[in-house]
Amino acid sequence: MGILSWIIFGLIAGLLAKWLMPGRDGGGFFITMILGVAGAFVGGWIGTLLGFGGVTGFNFGSFFTAIIGALVLLFIYRLTKK
Repeated sequence: MGILSWIIFGLIAGLLAKWLMPGRDGGGFFITMILGVAGAFVGGWIGTLLGFGGVTGFNFGSFFTAIIGALVLLFIYRLTKK
């Protein structure tokens, strides 16, 4: 995937992660995008470790993996903000 695809994919995954785990988070659009892109990497790493596979493109499995990774990062972000 190209860099623009990763940014769009990350933005959608980050937005869904914040929607699934609502709360008062700062950062706005840019932090949401970073959260989603980093979540895709973290989700891919976790998925590979557990034997589920990583983020391989625009498909449902990769999207689910990216959202799970973004939720993990959002949880860690909230723990460090307290």
